[in-house]
Amino acid sequence: MKRCAKCSQRAVVYLPHHRLALCKGHYLEWFERRVERTIKEFRMFSKEDRVLVAVSGGKDSLSLWHALHKLGYQADGLYINLGIGEYSKLSEEKAKKFAQGLGRTLHVIRLKDLVEDIPTLKEIEKRPACSVCGNLKRYYMNKSAKELGFSVIATGHNLDDESATLMGNVLSWNLGYLQRQYPVLKEGNGFVKKVKPLCLITEKESALYALLSGIDFVEEECPYSVGASSIEYKLLLSQIEEKSPGTKLRFYLEFLRKIQPLLRREESLELKPCSICGEPTSADVCTVCRLKQRLTLSEKGQGS
Repeated sequence: MKRCAKCSQRAVVYLPHHRLALCKGHYLEWFERRVERTIKEFRMFSKEDRVLVAVSGGKDSLSLWHALHKLGYQADGLYINLGIGEYSKLSEEKAKKFAQGLGRTLHVIRLKDLVEDIPTLKEIEKRPACSVCGNLKRYYMNKSAKELGFSVIATGHNLDDESATLMGNVLSWNLGYLQRQYPVLKEGNGFVKKVKPLCLITEKESALYALLSGIDFVEEECPYSVGASSIEYKLLLSQIEEKSPGTKLRFYLEFLRKIQPLLRREESLELKPCSICGEPTSADVCTVCRLKQRLTLSEKGQGS
């Protein structure tokens, strides 16, 4: 039986890549300190900033919000209801219940009211739901943050997410995505600063923090994520991690330290306000407004 490295009580968790055994209390403390150190190391935000946490109802986003609240940051939540049947209904319920318990505000918007729900868009667009969903979430997170007066958007992307994304981008040598893969995307050109305070914390560590903190989260994955390449990359990296603890963290950190600085340069892509909604885009009309235009034409076609 392992003992806590801090107090010698019975450990409830052992972190192989840190060679660290901790009891419940010291694990929660370790997690929160790691979040705090990540925020400071990458200069994400300060106690004076108003932070908008993108909440899904899952373990990562709720763990992040919980930790930020305990650390004393001004953090409220934004939940985007995607209209994915019972999954979205349950996710919203969990997010609202959590916000109430935390005593913080949860802002809720519904894609159905703004554009259309994801199941409908998937059928109309004839492309993977994740692609459509990602564009819409990024658009409305940024738009909502500006309208609500927040200076920072924080997402719950963990180390597993980041290392899997990195693997996918390296395999295809997608330099544009590699250039932008960093824990902080600075504000400017119509964008609010976007940060990932859990980028050095694994999915298991985040789940354990949620369980030990008594957080009631949605355990089911989005039904449209089945078969996504990122899940395959996560599985492969987890198999390597099992044999060589610390691989995911080393893979991601060495990229940030050695490769990312070489790729970082001024964006060659010129952005300008969308002629319809005013949000930043490289074209005259942004992706979301073009989507709305296609939906309008589709409805007219059906009505004729």
